[in-house]
Parts: sequence; structure tokens; C-alpha cells
Amino acid sequence: MTLLKGLGTGLCLTVLCVLAAPKAKADDWNRRSVITFSEPVEVPGSGAQVLPAGTYVFKVTDSLSDRHIVQIFNQDETHVFTTILAIPRDRVNVTPESVITFRERPAGEPEALRTWYFPGRTTGDEFVYERSKALMLAKETNETVLSTPAVLIAAPLDTLKAAPLEAVTPTGDTVNVAQVVTPPAPAAEPAAAPAPVLVASLPKTASNLGAISLAGMMLLGAGLLLSGFAKKLM
Repeated sequence: MTLLKGLGTGLCLTVLCVLAAPKAKADDWNRRSVITFSEPVEVPGSGAQVLPAGTYVFKVTDSLSDRHIVQIFNQDETHVFTTILAIPRDRVNVTPESVITFRERPAGEPEALRTWYFPGRTTGDEFVYERSKALMLAKETNETVLSTPAVLIAAPLDTLKAAPLEAVTPTGDTVNVAQVVTPPAPAAEPAAAPAPVLVASLPKTASNLGAISLAGMMLLGAGLLLSGFAKKLM
């Protein structure tokens, strides 16, 4: 009974692990992060432009070769505040927690969302603003800001996927995105497979009859031994 009980416990743990595994993988793929802002924050995208202080959930909903689509939800994930176009951006130091950076604004203005890095990843996302807002931020912060000439307010997902990408300087000039964000390095190619090792083996027979006969003889012998042992005990 003890053995059976132990096996039952092991099976229960296995089921729990199997059920939990997909969630862990999903969080890693969509980079789900719970972020709390202590002050209002300005955000780009096709939804609300200023989020009040509070707790929000960030997720990557689509990942393309040159861009990501990020959504910001309320804490219980029943409402999407905004859907944002973002460009992958590398960092030097990896952190065990989510990191959000901002563009500092003049006094009285909410800080503007700039980048988001998921725990344990070198590549994060730098957010893209609509051109008019990007020009304003570039002049206020004296920094080049990622932008798009596309109209993002209430833009469908397909618009974000196809929107042209650019960047604007504090002087109002338009420059190529590559001058602002260095594309992430391509993933390293897997190491070459080791040379095959030759292992000697017995010649194969035309059928499994020999193996079946041998197994039957072994089982018969074991049965006879157990029978003799039982008679001695009696």
C-alpha cells in the first residue's frame, strides 16, 4: 500500500508539472509582465495616451522580423488600454526583473514611455510614437525619437504591422531607424553535431522468434525457482 501511495503521489506531481509547463512557456513567449506606475505615464499606440498611476500588464501579442506589437492591459487583463508598435533593442546588462525606461518631460508633464525589457533577456522593445508626438518629445528631451507617419489612433493591428518606421531628431529631421537602434545580433548557429560513434552489435535475425523463445525460457525458469522456494517454505 505504501508503494502504491507513493506512486500515486508521484503521478499527481507529474500532472501538476505538465499543467503548469504551458503557462511558463506562454509567459516567456509573450513576455507577460506586471508593471506598477507610481505616477501618470504617457504611452504611444492606438489607445489611451496617458495612463494614470496604477498596475498594468504588458504583453507582446505579435512578433515580426523588424518589430513587435505590444499591448498594455489593466491588472486583471479584461481591458486593453493601448496597442503599441515597438522595435527590438538590445541592452548590455541583463536583469532578473522587468525594466521600464522613460523620456523625461518638462515639469508638470507625464514621463513618456521609452523602452521595456523582459527579465533575463538582452533584447527588449523601444516604443514608436506617432510623428507629431515624436517631434514634440524629441524637442523636449533633446533626443532622437522613433516615429511613424502612420496615424496610430484607433489603428487596426494590420496597420501597425505595415506602418513605415523612421526616427526624428530634435531639429525635426527624419533619419533612418538604423541610426538610432542597432538591430539585435542574429542568434548563434548551433554547434556542429559530434561525429557518429560506431557501436558493435549482434547480427539481426530475420524475425523476433529467437528473442521471444529466450524470454519464454527465462520466465519459465523463474517460475520453477519460485515454485520450489514456496514448497520449501511449506
